[in-house]
Amino acid sequence: MSEKTTTVTIRLLDKDYQVACPTEERMALLESARYLDEKMREIRDSRKMIGSERVAVMAALNIAHELLQCREGHGESAGMDNRLRQLQNKVEAAITRGRQLEL
Repeated sequence: MSEKTTTVTIRLLDKDYQVACPTEERMALLESARYLDEKMREIRDSRKMIGSERVAVMAALNIAHELLQCREGHGESAGMDNRLRQLQNKVEAAITRGRQLEL
């Protein structure tokens, strides 16, 4: 089954781009473009950087860094979840053994 695609106009640093994407991903693309535009404007304005290509590269690096931090944080969270599950299993096993001793 083929996915329907649509062409979406996104605006980055006051320049329009036409991007094709699956229809069901249109809103996600628009939100991503809004986020990228926001980051690009922050970089351009804070560093007085000239050249949209340089701004785009710096924004891409910053977003990639954010993504990696989120992944690392999620990994730590998953590790913590596993550790908590292990501790919970040990506590439950100890309670079960304690009940068996009472009987």
